[in-house]
Amino acid sequence: MPGLDVSVPQPIRVLIVDKHAAVRQALAMCLAAYDDLCLAGEAASGDEAIRQCACVHPDVVLLDVTLPDMPGLSVATAIRKTWSPAAVVAMCSFQEERSVREVSESVAMGYLLKNVSADQLAHAIRSAHAGRSGLPAELSA
Repeated sequence: MPGLDVSVPQPIRVLIVDKHAAVRQALAMCLAAYDDLCLAGEAASGDEAIRQCACVHPDVVLLDVTLPDMPGLSVATAIRKTWSPAAVVAMCSFQEERSVREVSESVAMGYLLKNVSADQLAHAIRSAHAGRSGLPAELSA
């Protein structure tokens, strides 16, 4: 029928930024389990992440807060300035009050521990993409 939009929604494009290749690979495998998520690219440093955003146009950036070349939250700010459509979800290996506070005061849409389940990861990506921010209940306490 003319005028009927039957297009399939595009998957959420995710850029994974982590200094450890094994973490990037594990996160990419989690993304592959969901039809509405896809890997747009990977980066091992803040500089590389900023360059990748311009090339791969991610919808969401999963960002390690401890990168070798610059603080992750500085990378988040740079990404939002240079590639504003991308939502940033900060990730950390362990819960630290200072990191949670910094993330909650930053441009990041959320904060995840790296030991999250695939379903929790997918939910956080979808929420950030939809513009909903927040910290998981166990971190906001």
